Amino acid sequence: MRASDRAYRTLREDILEGTLEPGTVLGEIEQSARLGISRTPLREALGRLVADGLAAPSAGRGMVVTAASLADAGQLFDLRIALEVLAVRRAAEAAAHDPAAHDRFSDLAGSFGRSASPLSQGADPSDYYALTQDLDSAVDSACGNTYLADTLRGVRIHLTRLRRLSRHSPARLAETAREHAAIARSIADGNPELAAAATVVHLQQALAHLRTGPDSQTPPPSTLTHPDRIDSAPLKETTA
Repeated sequence: MRASDRAYRTLREDILEGTLEPGTVLGEIEQSARLGISRTPLREALGRLVADGLAAPSAGRGMVVTAASLADAGQLFDLRIALEVLAVRRAAEAAAHDPAAHDRFSDLAGSFGRSASPLSQGADPSDYYALTQDLDSAVDSACGNTYLADTLRGVRIHLTRLRRLSRHSPARLAETAREHAAIARSIADGNPELAAAATVVHLQQALAHLRTGPDSQTPPPSTLTHPDRIDSAPLKETTA
């Protein structure tokens, strides 16, 4: 892996997980030393973060981590609903004629279904967050549209940051697992309409949960490490 790619991935994860908080100055000297790379690949990585909207130049301070605001949630969810509905429709159409895609989404549906009960009892959600990423990847691959998939990935980045501001709720996590199971099952069954409807319900529920605001206490570290596809888990998320 190129040094600039490694630096980009590390900085991106640090921002999404909150290790690098909004307003943090991304000084070239400090970050080059921390990441063990020269300043040229670091500048390439910073340029990619700017393109993602995760960093921006600040007069007199250099490059800084941008802020995430719940005020942006409505607009981001408007965009994600439109894009995600199209993506799951295309994925369901593909799964109807592709046994491998059918099996992949069927397995995901089963895994999500089995995760609901442990999550409701407060189990560590790390495996659940990994499942949501697997579902995102499966949809991106099956939809057959690289432009759509690339745009969706960009929107998910910002929603992941917003999820870190939401309440950590085992009950909501369990509900999102069931919602994801319904989405995956509909795609596996080759039913575009049902997949689209399940996705809309899930995203609307996620937005409603996100808008309830953060808890009075900081969520546990395990909830700050994995992005959930639609919900309100802290970007690497708790769930909406």
